[in-house]
Amino acid sequence: MPPDQSRKSLEDPAAGVCESAAPSDEARGLLSDGMTVRAYLDALAAQGLHLDALRVLAQALPKREAVWWGCLIAAEAMGSEPSPEAAAALESARAWVIDPTDANRRAAFPASQKVGMGTPVGCAAAAAYFSGGSLAPPEYPEVAPPAEITGKMVANAMMLAAVIREPEQADAKRAAFLRTGLEVAEGRRPWPEAAPKRPATAARTGGADHAAARRPTY
Repeated sequence: MPPDQSRKSLEDPAAGVCESAAPSDEARGLLSDGMTVRAYLDALAAQGLHLDALRVLAQALPKREAVWWGCLIAAEAMGSEPSPEAAAALESARAWVIDPTDANRRAAFPASQKVGMGTPVGCAAAAAYFSGGSLAPPEYPEVAPPAEITGKMVANAMMLAAVIREPEQADAKRAAFLRTGLEVAEGRRPWPEAAPKRPATAARTGGADHAAARRPTY
């Protein structure tokens, strides 16, 4: 994970992020000239505007970090016995974060559809799919997703996770989600490293060597 990039995003001007985050009128009233994202998040949290803070941070983070944050929250929300569809959706989002290839990105979309966009994990998988590339099939001209949609999907995952169980505790959960997001931004909640890929030639050579070793000599 590149924590320096995430930390830098917290020092960006909050005004630019607000264009995508669309915070409430009350939240906009706390925005002042020259305020950084981090300072704005602190001001929102101090006033108990955690939902607005989640929306802002989801737009401020680089997309990989934002989706990873969504994965962490969605995994917690779905509990220890998820449905096969929920587990597959979470795994598809995690796979893209760990190895952000276009194939992994595209695989996240059907996984999100199977579990449904009304679930935190479905939104996390959709956030990965909408992170870039093209929404059209590979053989068709490219159709780029809107730049803000990954952040919106991540924020939706947070909103759903806060109310899926014990909705009376929703704001306390949102405050906890914000703390997790800041930990991601600061590099304290990294995603796993991708397993190194074994070169195909080495694999073939290794197989030949093993086969040779098994052959009897005369």
